[in-house]
Amino acid sequence: MGAGHDAVADELARRMAPKDVEASVLDVLDLVPLRLGRGLRRMYEGMVRSAPWLYEGIYRAFFVSRRPPPASPLTALIARRLDARIRELPPDAVVSTFHLAAQAAGRLRDSGRLTVPSLVLVTDFAVHRMWLHAGNDRYLCPDERAARTVMERTGRHAGVYAPVVRREFRRARRASDRLRAETGARPGDRIVLISAGAWGVGRVVETAQGLAASGRYVPVVLCGRNERLRERVYGPALGWRDDMAELMAGAYALIDNAAGLTCREAFACGLPVVSYRPIPGHGRDGAAAMARDGLSCYARSPGELIEALDRLKDEPVREARARRVAALFDAVPAERVIRAALG
Repeated sequence: MGAGHDAVADELARRMAPKDVEASVLDVLDLVPLRLGRGLRRMYEGMVRSAPWLYEGIYRAFFVSRRPPPASPLTALIARRLDARIRELPPDAVVSTFHLAAQAAGRLRDSGRLTVPSLVLVTDFAVHRMWLHAGNDRYLCPDERAARTVMERTGRHAGVYAPVVRREFRRARRASDRLRAETGARPGDRIVLISAGAWGVGRVVETAQGLAASGRYVPVVLCGRNERLRERVYGPALGWRDDMAELMAGAYALIDNAAGLTCREAFACGLPVVSYRPIPGHGRDGAAAMARDGLSCYARSPGELIEALDRLKDEPVREARARRVAALFDAVPAERVIRAALG
C-alpha cells in the first residue's frame, strides 16, 4: 500500500540484473479492474490518517488469527488476472513482497496453474496470517521467530534473509554534514529524524513539539509526500527525499511509527531506532516485535521517549544496539535464495 513494498521489489530486481536474470515488477493492486486497486489504497490511507481505530479493528478481526485466512473474492480476482499476466510472459519463479500478492500466488500454485516456484519475502517484522498460504514454496523471513511461525502454520520451508535495502545505506558515513547544513542545526546539536512514512501520517507534529520543548534535541520531521503536513510543522521538515542515506548518516536517532522499510534503512546505517506512537495494526505489532528482539526501543509516553533518547548518549548502549542490528545483515541475501530457486 505504501512505498516500502515497492522499494523492496525494485531493489530485488536491481540486484538480480547482474546475475543475468530478467525481472518484471508487478503491482497486484493494478490487477484489480476499474481502478478499484487505487480505491483500496486510498481507503487504507484514509483509515490510517483519519480513523486509525477502524483499521485497528479490521486488522485484529481479519489479520491476527492462527486460522488460515479465508478465501476472498478479491484474492480470487487478483489470482485470475495474475494468471493471465503469467501466461503472457511465463516466469521461472514468482516472488511476492506484499501479502495480497502472496495470497494470489499461493492460490495459483496450490491449484497447479502456477508451475514454477513461488517465494514470499515477508516485509513485516510481525508476520500476520494474511502473509501465509500453504501453496507458496518458500518464505524468506526477517528473523528466526517469524520463520518458526511460518513453518508451524504453513508447513513450508522458511528461512531468515538479510534486509533488502539499497547498498548506499550500508556505505553511508556517520556524521555526514548534509543534514546539519539543510536544517541549520548548530555544531553539537543532536538531530532526531521523525519519520511519517511516504504518506506523512501519524501524530508527528506533537512528537516534534515535545522534543523541541525538551531543549535536548533538534527534531526534523520527514513528511514524505504530504506537503500539508510539512506546512504544519513548526521547525525543520523535509519532503520526499532520495538521499535518505546521507541524511540518516548525520542524525542522532530515528523516531519511527510504522516498523517498515525506513527502520531497516536506519539499521543499515547504524542509526538507532525508537518506535513511538506507531500506526495501528501491523505498525504496533511490528514495533513490539523489533523491541522484543532488541533491535529498537518502544516508547509509550512522552517521558519514555525522552528517556530512550537520553540512554542513547551512552556509547556502550549504542554499540550494543548496533551489534544486534548488524547481525541482521549477516543472514543470507534474498537474491541468493531467489537465484537458487531459479535453478
